[in-house]
Amino acid sequence: MNGFSFELFPVMPLTTIFRNGGNKAMANRIMLNETSYHGSGAIQEIANEIRNRGFRKAFVCSDPDLVKFGVTKKVTDVLETASIPYSLYTDIKANPTIENVQHGVQAFKDAGTDCIVAIGGGSSMDTAKAIGIIIANPEFEDVRSLEGTAPTKNPCTPIIAVPTTAGTAAEVTINYVITDVQKKRKFVCVDPHDMPIVAVVDPDMMATMPKGLTAATGMDALTHAIEGYTTKAAWEMTDMFHLKAIEIIARSLRASVAGDAEGKKDMALGQYIAGMGFSNVGLGIAHSMAHTLGAVYDTPHGVACAMMLPIVMEYNAEATGEKYREIARAMGVKNVDSMSQEEYRKAAIDAVRQLSKDVGIPEKLEAVKEEDLQFLAESAAADACAPGNPKDASVEDFKALFRKIMK
Repeated sequence: MNGFSFELFPVMPLTTIFRNGGNKAMANRIMLNETSYHGSGAIQEIANEIRNRGFRKAFVCSDPDLVKFGVTKKVTDVLETASIPYSLYTDIKANPTIENVQHGVQAFKDAGTDCIVAIGGGSSMDTAKAIGIIIANPEFEDVRSLEGTAPTKNPCTPIIAVPTTAGTAAEVTINYVITDVQKKRKFVCVDPHDMPIVAVVDPDMMATMPKGLTAATGMDALTHAIEGYTTKAAWEMTDMFHLKAIEIIARSLRASVAGDAEGKKDMALGQYIAGMGFSNVGLGIAHSMAHTLGAVYDTPHGVACAMMLPIVMEYNAEATGEKYREIARAMGVKNVDSMSQEEYRKAAIDAVRQLSKDVGIPEKLEAVKEEDLQFLAESAAADACAPGNPKDASVEDFKALFRKIMK
């Protein structure tokens, strides 16, 4: 195998912090996978992990398109070669719903499985996390009660997470997002109990991503890195992760979208590093607004993030100190140390906007109408990511920001 692995065992100090809107306690907390594998061929380690951990039967959670195009089969072939039984669950939508989760919980029980192998992007991962949490904490079977920081007591059913997109970093986060179709809203769940025990980040699993998806998920990863770097809860260790992620994404996303193998490999790593950071300190209002656009118009999450990121960066600039200078530097902007604060802030925003344009992300969303703005703004203001933004935003502020993507 050409990949490599590393293991990280987070130590929980006596006084820990759970990041909620940027309020700080006495200690910073970092939570990561127990084990992660990186590199071409890494999926071969899945069978070893299942056997070594004593699991008997896997619940393979993957979306229908990945099954249709043979991507899921790369992993199920590994299981079959190792004579590991599994049950395949594919009732997953691009923006997973409460019903997808509830159906999955019943399917898990019916199949007699004892671990989950989640294959896909954020949709598969989020569905798997919610299923795993409810199996271990059945009192939350309504799903809605998991919103925010639900008081679950038990770690979720063990998850081995295999990303097929370079963007969401759901394989290394304690977050997941579910769509409430009835109420036309997405809700964010933040739970240390949902962290996958193993992440398998194999760039070969991402090789068939179409250009549009590569661009959108890559910009989602950049949004994670920039929002995580500027959130109220950011600190030195997460700053290190986020700046490195920005650097990798900025240099490799264009090449990845163009189909370059090394670019795709870099993006697989960059998005994971961004996840190592933001999962532990939260995000900001670019994500709040993207969640709302996804819930109301079914806008792809990465596209919505890419539209909102430079607009939100402009809004936040005055509350970020010297951080935009380091963002500009990581984005590849030259001579930032000779720039004024106004110049390097503009340079950082311009670099982000240019990258988004270069990979084909639109700047406007035709679906947004003036009569929708009040609902959109109120929904974004209530989103779990909003309190972590470096600059507080009112409903009127959100309306003004949403107007900037209207045609």
